[in-house]
Amino acid sequence: MSGPPPPYPGGPAYPIDNKGVPPPGQYPPPGPPPPGYPAQPGYPQQPGQPGGYPQGQASTTVVVQQPTIAVVQQFREAPVQTQCPHCAAQIVTATHYDNGTFTWVICLILCLVGCDFLCCLIPFCMDGCKDVIHTCPNCKAMVARWSRM
Repeated sequence: MSGPPPPYPGGPAYPIDNKGVPPPGQYPPPGPPPPGYPAQPGYPQQPGQPGGYPQGQASTTVVVQQPTIAVVQQFREAPVQTQCPHCAAQIVTATHYDNGTFTWVICLILCLVGCDFLCCLIPFCMDGCKDVIHTCPNCKAMVARWSRM
């Protein structure tokens, strides 16, 4: 690895000096411009075509549509502003509580631990153990139910 690398078989990838570069008088290259481009100084004019863009070509219009983003509503313990799927009104939901699976599981756990003298019924009195039902204040239909379990 003491000497220069061997020469590339196809010649240098780029000119090392100005030997392969045409003299400045030959720019731009001779011949007509590519189709669809205006005539430039130094290019020969095509017969029957005035300078500028060619006439009579159709143009294409591209219309880009933005995707619709669906907003996922989070129904939890608090009332939510949404659109009622039944009456299509913009509402703030009314909430009330109902016994659900979590209420019964807590009751069973309290019975197994030894709180069997009516203490196991405490979860049925606490809203924190119940499911939340969201209803429409206009049409009174159920909009959503949030289960704790």
